[in-house]
Amino acid sequence: MRPRVEEVRIQGLGVIDEAVLELSPGFNVVTGETGAGKTMVVTGLGLLFGGRADPSRIRPGADRATVEGTLVIEAAGRVAQQVEDIGGEVEEGELIISRTVSAEGRSRAWLGGRTVPVGTLTYLADDLVAVHGQMDQQRLLQPARQRAALDRYAGDDLVKPLRAYSQAYKRHKQVAALLEELTVRARERAQEADLLRFSLEEIEKADPKPGEDAELRGEEERLSHADALRTAATGAHAALLGDPMEADGANDVVSLLGEARSAVEAVREFDPQLAQVADRLAEAGYLISDVATDLAAYAESIEADPARLAIVQERRALLTGLIRKYAEDSAGVLAWAQQSAARLAELDGDDERIDELTREHDELTERLTDLAAELTKVREAAAERFGQAVTEELTALAMPHARVVVQLTQSAEFGPEGVDEVELRMAAHPAAPPLPLNKGASGGELSRVMLAIEVVFAGADPVPTFVFDEVDAGVGGKAAVEIGRRLARLARTAQVIVVTHLPQVAAFADQHLVVEKAGDGSVVRSGVVTLNHEGRVRELSRMLAGLEDSELGRAHAEELLGLAAADSA
Repeated sequence: MRPRVEEVRIQGLGVIDEAVLELSPGFNVVTGETGAGKTMVVTGLGLLFGGRADPSRIRPGADRATVEGTLVIEAAGRVAQQVEDIGGEVEEGELIISRTVSAEGRSRAWLGGRTVPVGTLTYLADDLVAVHGQMDQQRLLQPARQRAALDRYAGDDLVKPLRAYSQAYKRHKQVAALLEELTVRARERAQEADLLRFSLEEIEKADPKPGEDAELRGEEERLSHADALRTAATGAHAALLGDPMEADGANDVVSLLGEARSAVEAVREFDPQLAQVADRLAEAGYLISDVATDLAAYAESIEADPARLAIVQERRALLTGLIRKYAEDSAGVLAWAQQSAARLAELDGDDERIDELTREHDELTERLTDLAAELTKVREAAAERFGQAVTEELTALAMPHARVVVQLTQSAEFGPEGVDEVELRMAAHPAAPPLPLNKGASGGELSRVMLAIEVVFAGADPVPTFVFDEVDAGVGGKAAVEIGRRLARLARTAQVIVVTHLPQVAAFADQHLVVEKAGDGSVVRSGVVTLNHEGRVRELSRMLAGLEDSELGRAHAEELLGLAAADSA
């Protein structure tokens, strides 16, 4: 089962207040009077599949436009898997897609009941639908679009060599950019290297050690306050252990603790709790004695050393200068030096690096040349097949003498897609030279070329649903009949939705939808109606003669419907 659009509901878009399109699997045609909103049907389908949101298309007075579509897809197919991968749901082979556009320009999209980025709809559309309007015909005239069309037709034959070329092209650009940087910025890099070399020599001469700045800071503090530190230690020692110069020094801490301990020891055996206090007094005495010893040793070790203080201050000044330039502390200075040494090695190795990159650049250029030639070969073969296939389709579209060729020329520079420039050309008759489409094809002929290309694509890279907005513009008479016939044939393998103003095209449809316009004072509304046979006769008569009940028009309409029915039999 091929995926198809089953129903589309449009609200608040252009002149359409609310309309529902029930679509058949085959050839669906949409007609209506000028200004009834036919183009809004295509616009709605475009929005449904990720098209650009234009708030100016919202119906006046409405706060938003909404388009909701029901698609029939394979429950276990690729599209269903993509929907499930993003957390959406497919219920009994039906997928719901919804899109809203607010009057302020905000756009939201839902896929299978889950909010998704609009880009997801665009990605999904690649497997579901091809929407073509008159703007797409203009885009087809752009060289890049024509090359993309040829590459799409070439298919798998082009995929592998194009992937290899793209990888080589990307690396080629990177190498070229590096070479340019190394050569053009040689002076700046030399200046950077000289500055790094000077800085590294300065740091190497100073030879800082990790944590040295903190150690020197502490030593400077001690040396600067040596007398105060020694006086404090001596005073504390005397308070704890007594002054040896005083014979009756009995007010020191150790003596007082000794007296307290003796008083308690005398009666400790009468109360265990007091015995514990006596033990603690003994421990306190030992601890205080140790502290006093440490204080005495500290006092003896402290000396005022002006010479050492000067050395420390000088060393601190040197390290402070380095820290101010390069980091927050001496360890940071060493880390900066390590990084800078690596950068200097890189800069000093530029000449060798340039030689390596030049060799790689030459090798990549040679490889790109070979890969580009392979791409050209594949495209030339595809171009010949493509031109023949489109020419055959134009014959079926009442252009039996027209011939389409695909001309390839090679650029002198490598591009992201190779060196090939592609141009579609058409010769209107055998004696005419092939000219670019914008010069060799009229508006009506360009419409048929567009249709022919899509029919060719349908065989090479099938899309389940095709949407055409006035692909028959500028066409009439026999050519219009042939377009209707060709669209009907395309609808045998795909769903086709066509907005048309030609009764010859509309007659070939499997289902005919008409956009009806109703006026209520200054308010215009449009709705969509599915026509039965009698309704089709009336609509075709209107399209033919401008009068729904014209006997001549009705007879001609019946004749067209009979011709279409006989052709499809």
